Order: sequence, then C-alpha cells, then structure tokens
Amino acid sequence: MTVRIEPSILSADFANMESELQRIASADLVHVDVMDNHFVPNLTFGPAMVERVQATSPVPLDVHLMIEDPDRWAPDYAELGAHSVTFHAEAAADPVSLARRLRSIGARAGLGIKPGTDVAPYLELLEEFDQILVMTVEPGFGGQSFMADMMPKVSAVRDAVRGAGLDVWLQVDGGITVETIAAASAAGADTFVAGSSVYATPDPGAAIAELRAAAAAHSH
Repeated sequence: MTVRIEPSILSADFANMESELQRIASADLVHVDVMDNHFVPNLTFGPAMVERVQATSPVPLDVHLMIEDPDRWAPDYAELGAHSVTFHAEAAADPVSLARRLRSIGARAGLGIKPGTDVAPYLELLEEFDQILVMTVEPGFGGQSFMADMMPKVSAVRDAVRGAGLDVWLQVDGGITVETIAAASAAGADTFVAGSSVYATPDPGAAIAELRAAAAAHSH
C-alpha cells in the first residue's frame, strides 16, 4: 500500500509557520487541526489561519475539523482550496450529504471517528468518503499516548474497504511514532498523522523518512 505521512502543525511553531511548513516539504500532506473549544476542549485556529497555511504550504492540506456543526462550516475549508477536509461522525447532522458537498467543491471528503464511536454503521457508506480517520487518541490535544486498542477498528475499516474494492484512505491520528506506526500499518492504516514525533526532532525531514520506512515495512 502507498504510505502517506502527514505532519500536524499543532506541534509546529505558530510564530514561524512559513518556515515550519518548509521543514516538512518531503511530507505527503500537512495535517491542520481546527478545534472550536466545543466539540473538543481546545481552541486552535479557523479559516483565516488555514487560508495562510494554504497559501504558503509546499504540500497539500488535510484539514481535520474537530468542531460542532461541520455541516455549516466544513464547505468553507473546501472553498479555501484544502485538498482534503475531514469532519467528525459525532458532530455532523448528515455525514453523507456533507461529504457529497465537499466533493462537489473539489475536496476529498473524510470522516473522523473518535475512540468511543462504533465504526460499524459507517462501513456500508464507505463509497461516500475518500478517507476514514480512526482517532488513536481522544481528540483535543497533541502529545497523547497511542491507543493500541483501536487497532481492531482500523482492521475492520481496512477489511471493509478491501471487500468493497474502494480506494479509501485509512488514516490514524494520535501518538504516532516510529514504534507505534508499525502496529497501525500492520492493522491496515496507510495515512499517518504525526505531530511531536516530527516537529520535536532536529530534522523533521529525517523523521518523516524514518516514519515512512517503518510504516512501509509493516504494510500489506
């Protein structure tokens, strides 16, 4: 499987965002966490910041919306030119309609699943989405420990994607390191969000390469 590494700018130096983005130019996409302090207990940034990141990033944007009422707000991020927009199953009133709206604007549509959410109801809707994000921490803050007990959920999504013959990216986000990426890759994930394990290192480019190699060694 193709391995995609997405550094999260949640771990970047916000005061030097343009140079921080250049440091991850070898990544596949950049993960942009939008939090509203309602859906999750943290507040990050909104459309104005995302628009600036879009204008300066050397790689495409994957915007992860941890917000209430994504049915109203998610299309705005697609309109900004984001390559992919992921909203949460727990927050969307009508996930299928919203995904279709995002696709009609020209973005990939992603569906996020929190650790406590059963993925089963969404497996029969896979063709409506371009990406399924299985959270491997409770969303809200970076630097949390990887939840290995989410791997059966990842495997269930991978089996359903394969069974349906679809090209749906399977993303994991939370606690991804060179050690944990092996388990996530073996379970079937192909798209990996990494925050501190990239940005807390002296050489993010080397960290990205190391993560990619570790994932590739365990993918099947």
